[in-house]
Amino acid sequence: MATQLSSSDLWSDVLAVRERSPLVHSITNLVAINFNANTLLAAGASPVMAHAHEEVADMVGIAQALVLNVGTLDPYWIESMRLALVAAAARGIAVVLDPVGAGATRYRNQSIEQLLMTAAPTVVRGNGSEIMSVAGAAVQTRGVDSSAAANDALGAARALAQRTGGVVCVSGQIDHILDAPGRCARLSNGHQWMTRVTGVGCSASALIGAFCAVQSDAWRATVAAMALLGVAGEVAVEKIMARGQGVGSLQMALLDELQLLDQGTFEQRLKLDLAGC
Repeated sequence: MATQLSSSDLWSDVLAVRERSPLVHSITNLVAINFNANTLLAAGASPVMAHAHEEVADMVGIAQALVLNVGTLDPYWIESMRLALVAAAARGIAVVLDPVGAGATRYRNQSIEQLLMTAAPTVVRGNGSEIMSVAGAAVQTRGVDSSAAANDALGAARALAQRTGGVVCVSGQIDHILDAPGRCARLSNGHQWMTRVTGVGCSASALIGAFCAVQSDAWRATVAAMALLGVAGEVAVEKIMARGQGVGSLQMALLDELQLLDQGTFEQRLKLDLAGC
């Protein structure tokens, strides 16, 4: 299992998504469905957004990855996720869990725990508060906003990675990606404006699913996905600021960069630290 990654390694995974166009089945929240699908398309992947009980298992049967996002949960959707998770576990495809708003309500916490008890996800991605809540640490959560810095959640992330045997990504000003064997990467790309557009975090989870579909090392796949989103977002914000525009233009600009970003820009801008967390 590789402990070192170069920018060219990560770029090869970006190219693999663009060239292989993996089918990513997402059961995600109502606020982010459209942007998640467009993010996957811009990066080169193929999205399917299906949640009917009658077809989720069949849809998982043709997908290369499954992404579960509990942002706008209700009993029907949670059962859809459970059915899809069972099917994904049977097939052995990667599963990404985004525990949006974990810690906000008892029902949300119970639903997330139900999914974790059904089968262990390959990757869990959330902000500091969400990861601490899922891991069982006491924390105050404000909806999808984090009241804990990513650094504060590292102990909880390590515990959660040990529980799932998989990867945990703590998103924040610096993204931390850890796995059960103890590898840890830090990414410092991105821009504050990315937190002011609905669905960017959810789209990060969708991208991780696409990268896990083409890269069997889920830790490396998660690093590559978060690196692509961070660099693309950074470039997008700079371009719209230069035009005197604001966050209302960011969604389109971000999609453009996910599609058009080149290797030179990616490698020059990448801020990756593998010294540990």
